[in-house]
Parts: sequence; structure tokens; C-alpha cells
Amino acid sequence: MTKYKFILSGGGTGGHIYPAIAIANELKSRFPDAEFLFVGAKDKMEMQKVPQAGYPIKGLWIAGLQRRITFDNALFPFKLIASLWNSRKIIKQFKPNVVIGTGGFASGPLLQMANAMQIPTLIQEQNSYPGITNKLLSKKANKICVAYENLERYFPKEKIILTGNPVRQDLIAIDSKRAEALTYFNLDSTKKTLLVLGGSLGARRINQLIEKEFEKIIAQNVQIIWQCGKFYIEDYKKYNSAHIQVMDFIERMDLVYAAADIVISRAGASSVSELCIVGKPVIFIPSPNVAEDHQTKNAQAVVDKKGAILLKESELDLQFSIVFEALNKDEEKQKQLSENIKQLAMPKATKQIVDEIVKLIK
Repeated sequence: MTKYKFILSGGGTGGHIYPAIAIANELKSRFPDAEFLFVGAKDKMEMQKVPQAGYPIKGLWIAGLQRRITFDNALFPFKLIASLWNSRKIIKQFKPNVVIGTGGFASGPLLQMANAMQIPTLIQEQNSYPGITNKLLSKKANKICVAYENLERYFPKEKIILTGNPVRQDLIAIDSKRAEALTYFNLDSTKKTLLVLGGSLGARRINQLIEKEFEKIIAQNVQIIWQCGKFYIEDYKKYNSAHIQVMDFIERMDLVYAAADIVISRAGASSVSELCIVGKPVIFIPSPNVAEDHQTKNAQAVVDKKGAILLKESELDLQFSIVFEALNKDEEKQKQLSENIKQLAMPKATKQIVDEIVKLIK
């Protein structure tokens, strides 16, 4: 039996890392003796998260272009050349059958080199609006797995396969975990639980909002689990109490979703896909500081199907407390949002993406 080898690259944020790990886990379950190597950007969070998931990783000296003139931008051409050179070296040594990119800085030079060396490549695009790296890579990639319709505008139509985004498999059956979740987080079962998610690094505007509103929220017989992100934990941990748990990072996402009655979240593509699978009532507060405002587009795609509520950052001061209170009181609305968002879930995404990778090997 042939022993397959896979290189995966995705990083910068949890939204690029977890899909790559999910794909690797599924490949491993099909080819138990396959070899895996991840390639990331030095000093980004994949350098910790990937080894924690049990896979080796190599780091490239690469970063994105800043939108303003900085010293880092002056270094960019050198970083790019160094990264292409190192990618070539890694590919020559490891000899992968397929190279898989899920986005993030390192996947650019790596897939560019794999394409140049005639090694099959697959891109997994999480967003409804692709970033510049994936648009460039798509010209040479063999397959492009996407999570949203109508991406022919950006990618060659014959390469696109609609699969959805890979999500952690432990999120698929959370309904049975509610009792365990309440115990794990030491929650009061007579109260509603609000889960606040700012993405893996945190979201300043959401944190400011919760700081301003939490007393009003608690007064509505609600307890809060507040994931504020590693950059902000020092500012907000002082609010820990019987009614609020402030955390920088949540390891057991399956349990926290099982415990939640209402979720406030950014609208990164992976978060949106996860929230469709767990099917809880959601208020999306998209980050306006991302390329092409793609988080607003991600959230809007769910709102158009009556599956969530969207509040822009600019509307929070006037709208948030009215919207939250109305949703918290309205059980029927919660149920409706929950049912509608579940309709959008694509729980077989990882398996379908791996089916496409297997076709490339064969």
C-alpha cells in the first residue's frame, strides 16, 4: 500500500487553523499511516495550536502587506523570496502527494511553489469574499472547495466545489451534552446563558460593549460566558463573578455551545459555519476592519435566510440593549432563528473536501 504524504497550510487566526486541522484529522482516519506536515507563519498562533493537535509544523518568515507604509512592508519582498525558497526546500524534502491551503499568509508562497513544481493543490476558501492570496492561487490550483455560492466571479468555475467549511466534529452532537456543560462551567440551570465570542484573538469593540452592558444583561436573569481574547484578558478578568466568567480562550467549544442559549459573535467564516451547525440564536457583530468587509457579507448571507440578527458596530450604542432584551424575552423568535440557521449547516464538509483530495491522489 502506498504511504501518502500531505502538507497543509493555514494560519494567522483560528478561522484558518481549525479547518486545516479538521481536514488532517479526516485524512488520518482514512489513511492511518499517512505522513503530515503543516507549514505556518513564524510567530503566529498556528505554531502553538498545530503541535497541540498532534502534528509537526514548520514556520516561514512571512507576513501580509500592511495597508499603510511600514518597515514591514519594506521587508515584504525579502520575506516573500525567502518564503518561496523555503517552501521549495520543504516540498523537495517532504515530497507530498497533495498540498492543501486553508488561507493565511504562509499558504501563499507554499501553494505557489507546489503549483510551480507540478504537485496537485487544493484550496479551501472559507469566506463569501475570497482574499487576494486565494484569488491568485486559484489560477493554478486543481480544486477549490468553497462554503458559499456564486464564487465564479473570483475563481475558475470548473474548479469550484461547494462543500461548506470544515468544523470540529465534536460540535455535531451537542444537544446531548447540555447537562455536562452546565456542570463543567458551573452554571445555574435556572438562568439563561449568554455566550460572547470575539474570535480567537478577541474583539475590542465587543469587549467594550459587554463591559458597558453586562449589568443590564445580568438583571434579565442571564449569566454570561465572555471569551474576551488573549490580548484583552488582563483588562477584563476583574469582572469575573458568580454571574460572569471571563476567559481568554475556550478549550471545550462543544460544551460552551451546548450551554449557551444566545450567542453574540463576530462573523468570521469558521464561526458562522460552526454556529449554523450548533443552531443557537445569534446576534452577529461583524468586524468592519477586515478585507472587503467580508464578515458583514458572511453574516448577511445568514440574515437573508432569517437565521440570525446582525448589528453593525456603528449601531451598538443605540440598538444593542433594545435588540438583546427583545430577543431574550421572545422564546418563539429564539426557536425560529435556531431552526433557520440549522438549515444552512453543511455538516459533511470535511468528508467532502477529503473526497476531493483523494481524487487528486488517485
